[in-house]
Amino acid sequence: MAPFVYRSGRQVLILVRWVRLPQGAPVAEDGSVKQTPNIQHRSKKTECFHSTFGVRCSLQRRESSRYTMKNKSQRNGIAGAGNWIVDNVKVIDRLPARGMLGNILSETRGTGGAAFNTLVDLARMGTPFPLYGIGVIGDDSSGEFIRRTCCDLGIDMAGLITLENEATAYTDVMTEAGTTERSYYYRRGANAKFGIEHVPLCQLTCRIFHLGYLLLLDGMDQPDMEYGTVAARLLHMVQNEGIKTSVDVVSEDSDRFAKIVPASLRHTNYLILNEIEAGRTTGHKVRNAQGQLDAAAVVDAVEALFAIGRMELVIVHMPEGAYLRTRDGRRFSRGSLNLPPDFIKGTAGAGDAFCAGMLYGIHEAWDYMEAMRLGAAAAAACMTHPSTTDGMLPFAQVMELSRRFPENPAPVRV
Repeated sequence: MAPFVYRSGRQVLILVRWVRLPQGAPVAEDGSVKQTPNIQHRSKKTECFHSTFGVRCSLQRRESSRYTMKNKSQRNGIAGAGNWIVDNVKVIDRLPARGMLGNILSETRGTGGAAFNTLVDLARMGTPFPLYGIGVIGDDSSGEFIRRTCCDLGIDMAGLITLENEATAYTDVMTEAGTTERSYYYRRGANAKFGIEHVPLCQLTCRIFHLGYLLLLDGMDQPDMEYGTVAARLLHMVQNEGIKTSVDVVSEDSDRFAKIVPASLRHTNYLILNEIEAGRTTGHKVRNAQGQLDAAAVVDAVEALFAIGRMELVIVHMPEGAYLRTRDGRRFSRGSLNLPPDFIKGTAGAGDAFCAGMLYGIHEAWDYMEAMRLGAAAAAACMTHPSTTDGMLPFAQVMELSRRFPENPAPVRV
């Protein structure tokens, strides 16, 4: 079999299928195996050569053919790919104006990024299915923190690659005490190098492949002549393996949404994003000058997303709750939990927690309203701690929050 070669700038991925031959098996001049009635050939392993780093990763394959894994019923688990970040969360007395002083009251080290946060949240809830981490980190203390966290929680780390001479990505998160206001200062580090060559496509056995964040993965956001972006190409390749794809987007103050996000939506099954990201991707203003939600604009933004993408469903989450629409036109909306002010210690990571709850429900084929209920409860659990995932609880305790606190009115009438 001829190798598949993917080129991205100076990085090259070569996938080679090796075939174990019985002694004396005839081989043609072009290197192919001559077919004979008395010889059986079984593919035993696939090797992935990452030429950029000179690393060879060889993984023993299962006895069954890789093509049988295209059957969805045989796939299991969620893979989180993309941003692996260490958050340095600092609670300060006030967010100061430029040139002014703010006092740090406390600081903690925690998880950050779509892949890391979502998988940690799922692991802490205690999923009945496996979790897989895919991405790149640096050979430093932050990278060791990521590996140690995954090891402690039972997250498969085979897809986490350490890059030499690169720092693990990190964010300084400044959270104003007593409020939900926060600011982020981000160093991209190794995350900027994440590309298709780091995804072990030939080894994926997951049911859902969650990629995030678009707009915060330099290599994935690069243009691709055929698919629009590198991320879109990757998602297409993952879908061709029989895997459902899920995408999340980062909130940033820019005009890049409409330029980068749409290409990936053509190869996305589940789109999970907040109302600001939905609005900026489609050009809809979903909040007025006073910050009040325009529910009609949210609905219009979702319709516009379906006009440019091929998703099975779109879920827009917001402080008021969530709105979900399926490809066949079914619509659902559910309010967030009405939490007392002293319950909330921070809102960093609440969006990823909601996403984790939704993916849990989708993976287990729950009713969408129940999946949104878990998403809202997971977001509430997250907000009991200033960091992004340290507030997450086991599944039963998360669901107890949905019974303990009343639900706000649904943000969208359906």
